[in-house]
Amino acid sequence: MTPTDGGTPRQPPAAAPGAYGKAVFQPGRAGEDERIDLGALAYDDITVARLRSLGAGPGWNCLDVGAGTGSVARRLLGELGVAGVLAVDRDTRFLAAHPQPGLDLLEADLADPDFDPGRFHLVHARFVLMHLPTRRKVMARLSELLLPGGVLVLGDAVDPTSDTAPPSPYTRAVQAMWQGLHDTIGTDVSWTPRYPQMLHDLGLDAVAAEIHVPPLVPGSAISRFWADTWDRAREAMTATGLVDDADVDAAIRYLDSPDCAALSPGLITAWGRRPGGAETGPA
Repeated sequence: MTPTDGGTPRQPPAAAPGAYGKAVFQPGRAGEDERIDLGALAYDDITVARLRSLGAGPGWNCLDVGAGTGSVARRLLGELGVAGVLAVDRDTRFLAAHPQPGLDLLEADLADPDFDPGRFHLVHARFVLMHLPTRRKVMARLSELLLPGGVLVLGDAVDPTSDTAPPSPYTRAVQAMWQGLHDTIGTDVSWTPRYPQMLHDLGLDAVAAEIHVPPLVPGSAISRFWADTWDRAREAMTATGLVDDADVDAAIRYLDSPDCAALSPGLITAWGRRPGGAETGPA
């Protein structure tokens, strides 16, 4: 099981891991956009509120990394009124399906050393770095894309309880999910509590972080998100030996049961500002 208490991060698997969107969570599989949108329903309000509080608004040019279906990018444009958003993903099919003025698309791999899309007032990445074995290098690269006074905002999963919570179909599935994704694509959420210090070490100012944990309620967006995620990651989960197909099915039923009494992994959001420029960004 991947440690999730901020302890020593796991070493990468001996065999080179696959990639998100290729080894698992393939965008070509029917319903993958709907799974992503369930995560957006669970977390977008928290993310957008934080971006607003950090000054995102008119005049800002923004980079949204791992933009998925574009829910955050579209709210930056529509609600916060930013000047423009460059949405980056390995596969932009979901973004391209719904064009919007001010929304530009770039299909790119963050691990590419030539990745250099420009300089921005806001660089935002959510549920991206946790899946990248080169997360330290990518974090440093993202910080270099900030204009003076610009803000880097990183969001990723944090799971403070699954190692210590009472055994249940749910906790067994969560443990198998993290282990299976680590073995398959290199996912490691043990890093995420370190994000504030890592941003500070990159020389960013005004570093802070927060955690949001949505409640597991039958039929809720987060419960449906985990159910769909486990179904799509079933092969990776069962390959760990921690669960079998029947266990995964039991965990999915548990999420929709009145007996469900568990704490979901949450979203840690950490941010820091590049020195120089106006603290609140452009007018």
